[in-house]
Amino acid sequence: MPPRGGVRVPGVAPGGLTPAAGGAPGGLTPAAGGAPGGRTPAAGGAPGGGSHGASGPSADSTPAVGVTPGGGSHAASNPAADGFRATGVAPREGHSGVPGWLPCSDRAIERGDPLAGTAGFGERWLLVEIESGWGRHAFFDSDLDPALGARIVARAEAEGIRPLAIRRTRLRAPQRRDQSSWRWALVDCRPGRESVRWGRVDDPAELLDVPLDGTAGEPSAAPIYAVCTHARHDQCCAVRGRPVVETLAAAHPEVTWECSHLGGDRFAATMIVFPHGLHYGRVTAERAETIVDRYAEGRVVPDLLRGRTALTTVAQAAEAFARDDTGDDRIGAFRVLSERPHPHGWTVELEHNGDRLTVEVGERLSEPMLSTCAATLAHPVREFVPVSVARR
Repeated sequence: MPPRGGVRVPGVAPGGLTPAAGGAPGGLTPAAGGAPGGRTPAAGGAPGGGSHGASGPSADSTPAVGVTPGGGSHAASNPAADGFRATGVAPREGHSGVPGWLPCSDRAIERGDPLAGTAGFGERWLLVEIESGWGRHAFFDSDLDPALGARIVARAEAEGIRPLAIRRTRLRAPQRRDQSSWRWALVDCRPGRESVRWGRVDDPAELLDVPLDGTAGEPSAAPIYAVCTHARHDQCCAVRGRPVVETLAAAHPEVTWECSHLGGDRFAATMIVFPHGLHYGRVTAERAETIVDRYAEGRVVPDLLRGRTALTTVAQAAEAFARDDTGDDRIGAFRVLSERPHPHGWTVELEHNGDRLTVEVGERLSEPMLSTCAATLAHPVREFVPVSVARR
């Protein structure tokens, strides 16, 4: 195992960023301890797919801040990565002129990085329409006044709410520049309490007066399909996310949105379905339509599902392993009863069709990887593995 500082990739300027202990909601810098806004992660899981427990590599080491390097093509596979697992050093191409580099999502596909238990934590969300271009931080680097953006984010996070910027696709630049009203949505993803409430303000400063207790706005029964296209955070989000959002917007224009960083750049295209908080990865345009169709039937697409954001990452993994064991793809098929850590992993109790399932979840560390396109230090990340599923 490499030292905790990671493996420096040769030929890459040291200005690159070390993956944080968990990607912060909205692409914001985590407070001490890795929890956005200084919040303590839920038992067994950290917001942004962070580490489980007091220390250790993260389940999804997305950095809090990213840059968009130039070059690099998205291919399904490339033999240039063959020596990576043995050395922990990735040969690179198109980044600082070093041969062999591939975008992070291409490398994740080559490695077969598991998706189960990688959805960043978020029980409740505040979606804010920001139609302008987004820099590395959608709330800080846009036409929104950065001081106001910081206050909006801080206020939401103080209430345990995860902020997310959204915008319509296919708008022309003048339309984005001339934004005169700001739609917002409060989403509750907690099982049994799923809801969406929409509102609108004429001045973004009025967002500071919107009650965050779930009473404001008009209830809506319509779903929300949000696809990350945050190019300035990671190029994979745009290259892989753009075809997905274009396809969905053409078929479902009223409920499809581009969104800012969701975490897990290496799993691009990433997509979240509200109000259930179903976070998907490696979505293609074709499979996005499958996700929509299945959601209308009250079902998930298990092989693309990273997890439900209202659950801890351990519970997400347990649910995924239970789905594999039972073949049940209904959204609400499982209810988490308990989650207990032990020296070898976790024991998660789930209710399923009136029975109790006991899922033993183990963990392992990956080989060192560059988990974002901007990363220059290769780090191992935590991955969940199924141990057993028993019914009683």
